[in-house]
Amino acid sequence: MRYSPESLEAFVQTVESGSFSAAARALRKSQSTVSSAVAGLESDLGFSLFHREGRATVLTEQGVRALAQVKEILQASARLDELAVRLAGGIESSLTLAVSDFWQADHHELLMRELAKRYPDIEFECMIAEDEDVIDLLQHGRAHVGVVRAQHVYPSDIMIARLRVESQMAIYLHSSHPLASQPSVSEEDLRRVRQLRINTYLEKSPLPPSPGSWMASSYPLLLEMAEQGFGWSVLPRWLVEQFGHRQLKALPVKNWPQKIQVDAAWSRRSPPGPAGRWLVDWLVAQPPG
Repeated sequence: MRYSPESLEAFVQTVESGSFSAAARALRKSQSTVSSAVAGLESDLGFSLFHREGRATVLTEQGVRALAQVKEILQASARLDELAVRLAGGIESSLTLAVSDFWQADHHELLMRELAKRYPDIEFECMIAEDEDVIDLLQHGRAHVGVVRAQHVYPSDIMIARLRVESQMAIYLHSSHPLASQPSVSEEDLRRVRQLRINTYLEKSPLPPSPGSWMASSYPLLLEMAEQGFGWSVLPRWLVEQFGHRQLKALPVKNWPQKIQVDAAWSRRSPPGPAGRWLVDWLVAQPPG
């Protein structure tokens, strides 16, 4: 390839992130490295990709036209890598899956049963992680495949496949709390009660923050805290129904419960082997419900 993959990734990530600094954070590189990669690509192409006036990264007309071509090159490269993995035939000795607790346990159990049948000798590890932690594990090679709630933007080195399985989330509060007996609950009502939330950036947006919020790293821990009466929390419905002790009530808040879309994700830089690709294909094939 005449143009380095690193420079193409830096260009696409800068466009998607909105700035060189944000692209550097997404790619886990320094800002100077990303800026130099884009400048090198501009030198190779012979035209500017971004306007340099001000601090905003605004595409030039040539940059807009180049962006579509660069994305096609990266996607074609990823498809070629995946084909090579499929045709090579060698099964990897180990496979690590990073998955969130919002993913229903029966899906996970069925996956492990099928994996054990198909690859009885593989060393399998399952890690619990949320949101950007899953992406970080993939980018650093600590996990081969991740199951993550769908995000608006992914780093350019992360490949995804949308799953048909969805997760339903609801707002729960201990049934003894006065708010739990109201016929409807507003966001203003929620602001007056402590919020218990997952300590990731994606959990900060759906609802207004409550003063003195408490945080935890997993949904089972949030479930336990809510059952002890420490506040309200957004929890997977399956988790409350299967592991709760009938102490929580789903609050009647407008637009809740909500369905969460789910993606399978992996790194384009270090794509999973045949067993990992089978795992992704299995996940994608699962019907909703």
